[in-house]
Amino acid sequence: MADPKLLIIEDDEGFSKTLSRSFEKRGYEVRVLNDPAGLAALLETFTPAFAVVDLRLGGASGLTCVQALHAHDAKTRIVVLTGFASISTAVEAIKLGATNYLTKPSDSDDIERAFDRVEGDASADLAVRPTSIKTLEWEHIHQTLADVDFNVSAAARRLGMHRRTLARKLEKRHLPRD
Repeated sequence: MADPKLLIIEDDEGFSKTLSRSFEKRGYEVRVLNDPAGLAALLETFTPAFAVVDLRLGGASGLTCVQALHAHDAKTRIVVLTGFASISTAVEAIKLGATNYLTKPSDSDDIERAFDRVEGDASADLAVRPTSIKTLEWEHIHQTLADVDFNVSAAARRLGMHRRTLARKLEKRHLPRD
């Protein structure tokens, strides 16, 4: 397929730009939306063969984008990306038309492989990968920050920790900004 069309729906502008450049180098014609509000208008002039959709788009759900993309063209291969993976959202994403579901961090190689994996794999490893306490803590902190629109003081109160303690933890990790 010459210049396959790819739509990236991701609210982290830095990450979406990085993905866009990477896929353009691979020969994709890329469009990026940082807000799901423009999806209907874009689909009037652009029909992607592939889509990458962030599960959480600010206060909106990426699942509505998956549903709209699948309704527009059921052949679109949709990969949902999330930093907050859960079985229930994975199941819903697939039911709504996603081809695959990946946890962040994922790169363009992971995403491209996910586009190609349309069929299920009955021989998939059933072993549970243990999650570290640090990873669980960071996911909980990040979720709380997202819930309070990245207000550090409000997040510290919800987490029951001192604001400076939370600020020090955030300095050690990348914190996405709008």
